[in-house]
Amino acid sequence: MFNSFKRRLPEISIFHHSTSPQSAKALNLLRSAVSGPYPPEKSTSPPLQFDLQVIESPPTADQLRTILSYLPSRASISPSNTLISAHPSSPPPGERPESLSAIAELGEKNPNALKWPIVVDWNAGKAAVGDIDGVKEILETMRKRRDGELKEEEVEQPKGWFT
Repeated sequence: MFNSFKRRLPEISIFHHSTSPQSAKALNLLRSAVSGPYPPEKSTSPPLQFDLQVIESPPTADQLRTILSYLPSRASISPSNTLISAHPSSPPPGERPESLSAIAELGEKNPNALKWPIVVDWNAGKAAVGDIDGVKEILETMRKRRDGELKEEEVEQPKGWFT
């Protein structure tokens, strides 16, 4: 009876920067997955079901902390290497901020300094930063769950207040 309380639509957020080609491509991929057959090659497949939030501003320091914890390779990568782009307007490697609050502030002042898109599946605890393949992995995991190829126990769940 109470298991029905656990079932909810996945919530996907894309922190989107409209001038970034990668971000535009990821947004189109997410929108087509929720509005058309997924995977697109199988026209008989239903669309994925999730709430898509398009956020056209950089994440806050608290959001960045959570996003970094959701990345698959979170063990030994510095926040600046993960989040700051190689754009000419970005600080050079020796001068990049390391604190999440400084990175969030840099993103507010200079959006081109961040890697775009930043896509987060808040329910499954998965994220992708500046990587279309990471977005495809998030969608593929959702497809496998929808099609019964993954059971809830097999999916790594984030550790949070309610787990």
